[in-house]
Amino acid sequence: MDPAHITDLLHPFTGEPAVSSAMAEQLHLYLDLLLKWNARVNLTAIRDPEQIVARHFGESLFAAKALFPDAQGPEESTLADVGSGAGFPGIPIKLWAPHVELTLIESQNKKATFLREVLRTLKLERAQVFSGRAEQWEHNADIITLRAVEEFERVLPVAAKLLRQGGRICLLIGSNQLTSAQKVLGVSWRWDQPHRVPLSTERIVAVAYRL
Repeated sequence: MDPAHITDLLHPFTGEPAVSSAMAEQLHLYLDLLLKWNARVNLTAIRDPEQIVARHFGESLFAAKALFPDAQGPEESTLADVGSGAGFPGIPIKLWAPHVELTLIESQNKKATFLREVLRTLKLERAQVFSGRAEQWEHNADIITLRAVEEFERVLPVAAKLLRQGGRICLLIGSNQLTSAQKVLGVSWRWDQPHRVPLSTERIVAVAYRL
């Protein structure tokens, strides 16, 4: 799949400004790596490249635009992607907003090795992989992202503890999980109106601020 086709597939998620040619080339390299590694490491159950672009890249970039509407933000922004897996949404967010310092938190060694290979191939600066559990990461971030993790209700409060005061947590979840997420986190949060993911009937991006 060529970079121009990737740009076309992502347009429903990014709108204008569309994905730049440089970012499309990086996403092309990322997709190529993902397809090669997925043959021996179970990174995603989706095998069709177009579906990977739409469902993984597209949703991640839609979250990036919700967090950084014009791809800019405070220079000191730090983001930790908990249970990063194949790098979603953390790596596409980093491509959208290069000023962010990114930490991909992934406890499975094979997936962590894949993530390091992606960061190396894409030559991403101020980006690193923490190969361990979220409970073991002894830092705080301005933004925490969480998507498609097992035991969501158990992991969510652990992830929230990594967030600095006044920071944002960004959840890529099914709309039926929102009430549960709000209940788990409790009252000390201010929630934005959730954003419905394009081309999806039930996926949303939900952002909350720690008060």
